[in-house]
Amino acid sequence: MGSFVQAFDETALDASALLFPILGFIAPDDPKMVSTLRKIQEALRSRRFTYRYIMDDGLPGREGAFLACSFWLVDALTSMGRLDEAEAEFERVLTCANDLGLYAEGIDPITEEALGNFPQAFTHVALINAAVNLEKAKRGEQRENLSEETAKEGSYDEESKSV
Repeated sequence: MGSFVQAFDETALDASALLFPILGFIAPDDPKMVSTLRKIQEALRSRRFTYRYIMDDGLPGREGAFLACSFWLVDALTSMGRLDEAEAEFERVLTCANDLGLYAEGIDPITEEALGNFPQAFTHVALINAAVNLEKAKRGEQRENLSEETAKEGSYDEESKSV
């Protein structure tokens, strides 16, 4: 089974694909989405953090892991019903906050030094979404922003490569 990549006829993974089930583009249990999540975990993870992508983007040096992606991973795992794994991931990423509970844009996976914009609203929004959706899933509540029917109606069509 293939996986979603940055662009058609490319091989580079992009962790923004973790948002697909959350946005209703594809059902969380669709084999292509499950494969995408697995490949992102294998290729874009460094220690406990997730990179958005690993490729030459024309910028000098290598960027750190994008913290929002780690929270997107929590949300994707939650949407797939993998709550124990999602909660463990969530707890790991929570430890990256500073003494005021604020998060940077990125993090060096080796030194765990905060990188980029600080504080980063995008990271905080991803944290809040992951926290709310994980808690709702643990209580057996359906997420408000995605229903199974919506995801199936908007699912990716493998044969025509369109939505």
